Amino acid sequence: MREIDSAINEHYQKVFLETDYLKLGSLQRSFEAAIRNQWITVTTPLGTNIKFTIGNRPVTKQDGDASSKRGQLRNLIDREIELPAGAIRVAPIEETVEGTIAFPNAMWNGLQVEDLVLTFLAGKVVTIKAKRGVEAVKAELETAGTAGHSFREFAMGFNPLLAIPEDKPWIPYYGYGAGVVRLSLGDNSELGGNVGGGYVRWNFFTDATVRVGQEVWVEDGKLLNK
Repeated sequence: MREIDSAINEHYQKVFLETDYLKLGSLQRSFEAAIRNQWITVTTPLGTNIKFTIGNRPVTKQDGDASSKRGQLRNLIDREIELPAGAIRVAPIEETVEGTIAFPNAMWNGLQVEDLVLTFLAGKVVTIKAKRGVEAVKAELETAGTAGHSFREFAMGFNPLLAIPEDKPWIPYYGYGAGVVRLSLGDNSELGGNVGGGYVRWNFFTDATVRVGQEVWVEDGKLLNK
């Protein structure tokens, strides 16, 4: 993501005005219907290979709907109407989350970490490996307690106007663009999950492939036409 400046502000205004909200909402509802009774699998070239199910968990659809009816929905996040619109968000059933997440290089506990891979079993981190900075990761997660060692949330962007630009790549608006995936750690209580503790860490993936059952929805960071 980039700091907000006049150019970014104008870009977001353009997206706000030009988004096809009916089409966006329809696509998000189709995705919710698809994932309700299927395994979701996320893979990346770096080595992410993680799967989970959502059961009856609420799926928050940021589709631009700010009607009074939306305020009656099932969790805190459903009451947050964001513009630009574009993402779905859900806390998977914690016990179903298993596999690996291979993270892009980033700062953890104030230090640079490279080639980090976390392995999950029943929604909890069971191994931590990194080429550089593994102690920084361990320190951050230990400080966070149970939340730090817990899978929080799956989020996926659907808005084509917020997709990653090919000429000068950057992540517009918190990954709400088509094909962007977030795999987050921490407290998911505001999403209807069972993990508390307050700690939250968002992690963005721009080259993920997302399968619902055997059906591919995102391939190498590109949302397929549905």
